[in-house]
Amino acid sequence: MPRVKRGTHRRDRRKKMLSLTKGYYLKKSKLYKFAKEAIDRAGQFSYRDRRVRKRQFRRLWIVRIGAAARLNQLTYSQFMYGLNKLQIALNRKILADMAVRNPKAFAEIAGKAKSVLSA
Repeated sequence: MPRVKRGTHRRDRRKKMLSLTKGYYLKKSKLYKFAKEAIDRAGQFSYRDRRVRKRQFRRLWIVRIGAAARLNQLTYSQFMYGLNKLQIALNRKILADMAVRNPKAFAEIAGKAKSVLSA
């Protein structure tokens, strides 16, 4: 069986892995075995949380829209129903941003939604 000479590949791979765990606690940043486990675990969390982030932002936007709608004497569901009836196609991200940065414009939209509901 031929002899395998790796040169610096093994050390380079391990150094790269240890550089990824810089700032981790205790052995996870110092020892290769523990660093490898920590990187695997961190990768699982980052994969999962790229999807969770989308859910969390949607929840945040809904909370912001609901709070702004209540300031205009509407519930979130009434507000969204009124927008659908008016065929106003603004997504939640834009509506939440409008509620925070431009309350007057949001109040105007909420007034239109309220008028559609009462009619």
